[in-house]
Amino acid sequence: MQPLAPKSVRVLLIDDHAIMRSGLRLLIESQPGLSVVGEASSRADALAAALDQQPDVIILDLALPGTNGLDLIPELLATAKGARILILTGVLDADAHARAMRLGAMGVVLKEKAPEVLIKAVLKVHAGELWLDRAAVARLFGRNAQAGGRAKPDPEAAKIATLTGREREIVTLIGEGLRNKQVAERLFISEGTVRNHLTSVFSKLDVADRFELMMYAYRHELAKPIL
Repeated sequence: MQPLAPKSVRVLLIDDHAIMRSGLRLLIESQPGLSVVGEASSRADALAAALDQQPDVIILDLALPGTNGLDLIPELLATAKGARILILTGVLDADAHARAMRLGAMGVVLKEKAPEVLIKAVLKVHAGELWLDRAAVARLFGRNAQAGGRAKPDPEAAKIATLTGREREIVTLIGEGLRNKQVAERLFISEGTVRNHLTSVFSKLDVADRFELMMYAYRHELAKPIL
């Protein structure tokens, strides 16, 4: 009996430019294990395609005519159960990128990036990991991402010092984009234990959610951005 072929990652493209969608389709379908199951250029078409195809990954442009792409994120997540949303945009707006992540997007890729970056991001978010590269983090911080000069004293050092060794490990893994299940598997602990540690970490560092924790970890060098 022949082994079953690996399941293809099913991708839905949402962008109002036909040439962009065509290029993305060619790029994605040139990769083994990836396929494009639908395209859309408007809110109505996007929601219809998401409902009909139930894709694994949705590549969404924030700049859609007559529609705020940010507002579309929760609608798509409610329509395509289990889908991961990856923002592909030419908009250099750190606030919009941060809001997209808070609304449920799993990552942001700029259209200026190399094609292989998009493919890597698709695979990462499909695996349940968050995707933020160094440039995106630099924009969110509003400063240059390159290290230089002597580091200033960290006013948050006292908070960070209260973290246990296990909590530091978990912060680092969250900074790598891992979800609770992946963190649990990496550390050989239960998901419940991970959640308990995260509750403690949120309290100690005074952050509200995973996204804030990721940004905190990058800012204070507890973890490094993905690229």
